[in-house]
Amino acid sequence: MKILLTNPPVGFSYYNIGLRRPPLSLAYLASMLVDAHDVSIVDFSTGKDNWKKYRYNKYDVVGISVDTVRYPIAKMIAQRAREAGAKIVMGGPHVSFLDGETLEDGIVNYVVRNEGEHSFRSLIDYLSGDTDIDAVRGVSYRRPDGTIARTPDNPFITDLDSLPFPARELLKLDHYNEKLSGRPMTTLVTSRGCPFNCDFCASSEFFGIRWRARSVDNIMEEIELLYEKYGYRAICFVEDNFTMDPQRAIELSERIMAKNWDLIWEAWSRVDTIVKNPEMIRTMARSGFKWTFIGFESGSQEVLDGYGKKALAQDAVRAMEILRANDVQAIGAFILGALNDTIKTIDETINFAKRLNPRKVQFSILTPYPGTKLYERVHDRLLTDNWGKFTALAPVIKLDHLSSRQLNGRLLKAYTSFYLRPRKGLENIRHITKTLPGLSKWFATWFGSKCVEISHVLTLYRRLFASGKMG
Repeated sequence: MKILLTNPPVGFSYYNIGLRRPPLSLAYLASMLVDAHDVSIVDFSTGKDNWKKYRYNKYDVVGISVDTVRYPIAKMIAQRAREAGAKIVMGGPHVSFLDGETLEDGIVNYVVRNEGEHSFRSLIDYLSGDTDIDAVRGVSYRRPDGTIARTPDNPFITDLDSLPFPARELLKLDHYNEKLSGRPMTTLVTSRGCPFNCDFCASSEFFGIRWRARSVDNIMEEIELLYEKYGYRAICFVEDNFTMDPQRAIELSERIMAKNWDLIWEAWSRVDTIVKNPEMIRTMARSGFKWTFIGFESGSQEVLDGYGKKALAQDAVRAMEILRANDVQAIGAFILGALNDTIKTIDETINFAKRLNPRKVQFSILTPYPGTKLYERVHDRLLTDNWGKFTALAPVIKLDHLSSRQLNGRLLKAYTSFYLRPRKGLENIRHITKTLPGLSKWFATWFGSKCVEISHVLTLYRRLFASGKMG
């Protein structure tokens, strides 16, 4: 069969600030099929291909990876591909949790639920005529009478080493230009699953609460492939819980050092893990660990407890001290707009972010994605049924004490007050000139007025730095 796997485009997002990463989930699916089928991958999010003009009629099956914010455009892609004669399969967190809604209009033929490698392969075997529907697992579809059928769930893959490496040869890797400390960077996944089950995150439902890890030998084999074949000297481990097993992180770091590679890398971690394992951070740093992404979320312990974070706000300061002592830069994530947030509590979080002073920040608005405990709690508070607005940069929940306009204003204040400090501006001038103009346009549409573009402010800001009048 001829199979096309697609990654839909999106409007303003973290792609706009340089986070343009290859869709490894699609490359994993492709790796399960290339031995028996003609598989292609197209990533519309890079802007290099136009989804409206794409020739879907060349394919028997079109698979579409779907998260919540891209669901509306994914349905438009599905409509075009369906009209071109292809069978339509959707997968990803949004459609896994809302498979009935996805299938109800008849555009999508099948939904692959949760972890997709084995489920999608079983579906393709069925569509190829090699098996019957009883052999398919983890797939939902619409019966002729309009009811939804769901085949039995596929169990989560316990042996991740059994999966082939992602089929990167099917990706146009030159379309991904993200850099780490100035070096072209690519991504790698070493584990799945999350036992923490935070209120606002669907990861524990989508990948399961059991943490499953690849062996160090298997990871090293893939790193060597990226280093030797593809020439990468910078890697980002894109997973929620890279440091879940500190001993594994230490062993991997020691193995990297033993190779004597010219390699730097980024991995995500948690405040409590860092505080409890400073020696792990020291070993990781010696092996080239330069950046980490940490969800600080809030400076309020009450808010953290409400999110189910199982973390202490006071530990964040100590975590930053450990990272700085080892020359590791942090990207700190903070969430604004808890149900009981006020101007005062949000300002406390903004001030907490400035006190921690990570190299970069990501301020988001609390957003209830399907599959989360938060979504189940607040679906009667939703301000919109347009999934395209679930960007985490726009209010979609009615709060107890703040209007949407006030929350938008606080998000804008968070970014500007953090980055437009002279020292922070000098550190991150390229980053903020990418981030804030896009954000200002987003806010302009929400406020319904022609805001003064922050890009103008930033232009003045750069000129002042160049003239020596600031700093």
